[in-house]
Amino acid sequence: MDILQAIILGIVEGFTEFLPISSTGHMIVVADWLGLQQTAENTAFEVIIQLAAILAVVANYKEKFTFAHIELWKKVLLAFLPIACIGFLFRHQIKALFAPDVVAIMFIIGGIIFLIVEYFYKPENAKVTEVEDLTYKQAMWIGIAQIFALIPGTSRAGSTIIGAMLVGLSRKASAEFSFLLALPVMCAASGLDLLKHYQEFADSNLMVLLSGFVTAFIVAYFTMKLFVRFLDSFTFVGFGLYRIAFGAILLMVYL
Repeated sequence: MDILQAIILGIVEGFTEFLPISSTGHMIVVADWLGLQQTAENTAFEVIIQLAAILAVVANYKEKFTFAHIELWKKVLLAFLPIACIGFLFRHQIKALFAPDVVAIMFIIGGIIFLIVEYFYKPENAKVTEVEDLTYKQAMWIGIAQIFALIPGTSRAGSTIIGAMLVGLSRKASAEFSFLLALPVMCAASGLDLLKHYQEFADSNLMVLLSGFVTAFIVAYFTMKLFVRFLDSFTFVGFGLYRIAFGAILLMVYL
């Protein structure tokens, strides 16, 4: 992998990680288009740019990291438990699903679900407009919805946002809880990969790693900010349509 490829993947990771369009799906497809093989060194690189995205969440929501918000973090951890348990138990089966055709199909299915949910969603009926106000029961249901993100192309952000909207959160609160919920999920996933591939970091080009890390952090940081502002005026319909169109293109290319 060269520096230009690292920057491209950093942009893709930073832009897609917190949007409901599947970062994993885009990373699989873009890496394939760039001709990059799933080597140990490239896997180590993906860990690095995921860590950059995690850091972007901390930078954007640093005011949440106080004891005054301990109840919120309890709910975040509760929502994390379902995907942690299912992901661990079925990790080998999940790995087998990582293929462009699976990604394409799940892109389309996810897009259709977004359109259906938005069709019936009434903003005035949202009971929770601030993430601190959601209940433990709502957090658990959001965590259960997040399990679907284990299927490549589904989108972790998309699953949690849909789940949050269905249990009464506003669009903005749904997105922000999805951001915060990314922390334990990504830390767990990146931590495991880090333990598996730590040796590869010593063999990697530091400039390539640094280029990807900085790019992913900057793009993720501003993507989150712009996404929240976007939701003040717009819905998720555009994301639904994008998912369907992108999934259809993938099917034509790979099938």
